[in-house]
Amino acid sequence: MFLENTVNQNEQFGWIEVICGSMFSGKTEELIRRLKRAQFAKQRIEIFKPNVDTRYDVDLVTSHDQNQFRCTPVPAAANIPILASECDVVGIDEAQFFDHEIVQVCNDLANRGVRVIVAGLDMDFKGKPFGPMPDLMATAEYVTKVHAVCPKTGNLAQYSHRISPQDDLVLLGEKDNYQPLSRAAFFKEMEKNKAPIKDPKKKKN
Repeated sequence: MFLENTVNQNEQFGWIEVICGSMFSGKTEELIRRLKRAQFAKQRIEIFKPNVDTRYDVDLVTSHDQNQFRCTPVPAAANIPILASECDVVGIDEAQFFDHEIVQVCNDLANRGVRVIVAGLDMDFKGKPFGPMPDLMATAEYVTKVHAVCPKTGNLAQYSHRISPQDDLVLLGEKDNYQPLSRAAFFKEMEKNKAPIKDPKKKKN
């Protein structure tokens, strides 16, 4: 169960919340929901995203359902502490694209009393832990894993399967590039990709 307040109100430290999951699982949607609640409570908030993410709008964090929140794009994690100096709550979207310094930045913010809410992909398109996300999850007080629905099996999907041929680790895209898959469906796709390509011109002995 997620708690928005620490038990000991005299404690002057903040905390880190991580929202993780696959593509189309509602990570940004949940990030925006928590930030709107903080805004309604008249807390000072700021949200950051890596400036490589220009899929919808440079100055907006946008979910796949088109919910939006004004944000500050930054080139590196080191820019965040300076810009967040007056904040009560800091949101960070697409954390997997930041350099590894984001882990120390989040912990430094929490140590000075800031509530830090981080959203990002926990695995890349090959099913491997993505960038700084494992360390963020390890040092966070709260971790929420959200899921999409697998279109092949109807089960919960936690993998982001790339359906386009590009092999770069970072490839921004939507449904034309990615598909959320369950463990069974993802495993079958990986096995299919490992299978040798048969030459139709090669005759059997």
